[in-house]
Amino acid sequence: MANGAAASLQFLGAAGGVTGSKYLFSYGDDQVLIDCGLFQGLKELRQRNWAALPIDPARLRAVILTHAHIDHSGYLPRLVSKGYKGPVYATPGTCDLLGVMLPDAAHLQEEEARYARQKGYSRHSPALPLYTVEDAEQSLTLFRSRRPHSRRRLGPVIV
Repeated sequence: MANGAAASLQFLGAAGGVTGSKYLFSYGDDQVLIDCGLFQGLKELRQRNWAALPIDPARLRAVILTHAHIDHSGYLPRLVSKGYKGPVYATPGTCDLLGVMLPDAAHLQEEEARYARQKGYSRHSPALPLYTVEDAEQSLTLFRSRRPHSRRRLGPVIV
């Protein structure tokens, strides 16, 4: 690369499995998160959603979503609730689908927390959702629709 900075790709999810897809692309001081997936399936996998990410969400220049599956996009409201305020790039179809899917996933999170409070089981007291409908709606305001195969400059990198 032109200025001598090394590029790196760090796997933050979907390593050793197919759920929780998150890849951190770094180039110099710039960081871009490719996919922002929710861990799904067995309880031990789902519990990973509660662990702090090894990155500062506020330092990310952008999030790029490859598609709308929840295991590639469903962690986005949590990332936003933890301080991410930058753009989220996705295709028009992905943006449209997530306009329905993320608030619905948040509603399910809230319902599950409500049920856990009623039944008295939870690691949290009171039981909490991973994220709320409000978090999901806030994340949708960050979406920037891009046609497939279009290019965008993010700092010194073109994606």
